[in-house]
Amino acid sequence: MLLDTHVVLWWLAADPSLAQRARAAIAAPRASVFVSAASAWEISIKRALGKLVAPDDLAEQLAAHRFDELAITIAHASAAGALPPHHSDPFDRMLVAQALAEDLTVVTRDPRFALYGVPTLTA
Repeated sequence: MLLDTHVVLWWLAADPSLAQRARAAIAAPRASVFVSAASAWEISIKRALGKLVAPDDLAEQLAAHRFDELAITIAHASAAGALPPHHSDPFDRMLVAQALAEDLTVVTRDPRFALYGVPTLTA
């Protein structure tokens, strides 16, 4: 699974907004859960702008929750740029490209991800 940025934040804050089905899938002992470098980038930008509250030690928090980092490759970047314009958010477009390239299901509340044919789990 690849977590959308809002899902990462909900998980770390134990926010009840995260759907029970998604919470159970993420918590499953054998689950393979990834967080994109794009999400860390988005979080750091929005924190610096004062638009959200997030942990200062994001990398440590992700490791403590046994989430794997997903780096952005040149192939991911090229694929994100070539996607149809269903979504204007560059961070979300990167998540779509990564999910398609790495055969991952995106955990999100954003219905626009499905327009790309990427598997999703509603958060």
